[in-house]
Amino acid sequence: MKYGEKEIKEFDIDRDLEIWPNKHKKNYVIKITLPEFCCLCPRSGYPDFATIYIEYIPNELVVELKAIKLYINSFMNRSISHENSANEIYDVLSTKLKPKWLKVVADFNPRGNVHTVIEIDSKLIEK
Repeated sequence: MKYGEKEIKEFDIDRDLEIWPNKHKKNYVIKITLPEFCCLCPRSGYPDFATIYIEYIPNELVVELKAIKLYINSFMNRSISHENSANEIYDVLSTKLKPKWLKVVADFNPRGNVHTVIEIDSKLIEK
């Protein structure tokens, strides 16, 4: 097994999602685009591809970029729906970072004449 395959296969969200202190007190937006998201359709087993867009205003913490890449790549061999994958990414980042604001958009490539976009914005969620 190559080292990248091993990192993805053994990725543990509690151990490997590296979080760093935010050294800046002002509000600023971090935008991360992950254009190679892949998971497996839980019904057919076919691969689903998407671009994941993450935007957040950090509070005390920020996510390390290699760690978020490995987390997103860990979906590659998982059977999970579009809705569940987007919501999991949102929930993990919301819980781990506790940002001032967070938005996750999962823009899935069309398959079978269906194009799905899942958007979760903390401004739209009742606390």
